[in-house]
Amino acid sequence: MLEIGRAQRTAFVARYLRDRDLQREIEEGLNVVESWNAANAVIYYGKGGEISTNRREEVEMGALCLRILQASLVYVNTLMLQDVLAEDVWANTLTPADQRGLTPLFWSHVRPYGESAWTWDHAWPSVPRGDFC
Repeated sequence: MLEIGRAQRTAFVARYLRDRDLQREIEEGLNVVESWNAANAVIYYGKGGEISTNRREEVEMGALCLRILQASLVYVNTLMLQDVLAEDVWANTLTPADQRGLTPLFWSHVRPYGESAWTWDHAWPSVPRGDFC
């Protein structure tokens, strides 16, 4: 089994070195993961972004809370992208390749250590809200 694994790894490295498209694809994937890890460090900033306990319940709670924050960030970003793309200027400017490159995984607008003057009514008046707003 070890020899098969080594042969597969060698074949992959040879293909990677030869194929520029494969190199780009892998680099793009790594960039997305690195950007998301940086966002996680900003979102989960308590205790240096580290889960510093051995208690299973606390580790699970921290991981689940991080997932909720990630999903919320992606949801808000998706709503913002939809609003921007609904404008005629962008609908006619972006090519299909540009549209494929859009992702809701951005966080440069996140202000973890300050306040924002953002209001839900101003940003998305058409989005239904529950009692939580």
